[in-house]
Amino acid sequence: MRDLLRGSLARSLRDLSPEDRLAAAWPVACGSALAGRGEVLHLDAEDVLHVRVAGPEWLRQFVAVRSQLTADLARISGVRFSGIHFEEKGSPRPNPNWPPRNPQN
Repeated sequence: MRDLLRGSLARSLRDLSPEDRLAAAWPVACGSALAGRGEVLHLDAEDVLHVRVAGPEWLRQFVAVRSQLTADLARISGVRFSGIHFEEKGSPRPNPNWPPRNPQN
């Protein structure tokens, strides 16, 4: 059933920007417990997804599942991206508009 919902979500996200598609897929890919401990910030010019996590204990959890989470997010959202960068809450947030994204992505 979960795979059916994931496929349905991917089809419904097609009209959104890549960043919005990844953000919408986040809770499905993570599951509710883990998703609530991370916030999708932005997709940078190198197609790296930046995610802020609740603290060091959650950072370790997210890093442990990074490759699986990357694969699940790509499959659910239909967005190709190069990886996920996790940062702890309280770290300075970079300007998501610099450098500008390549409009061809």
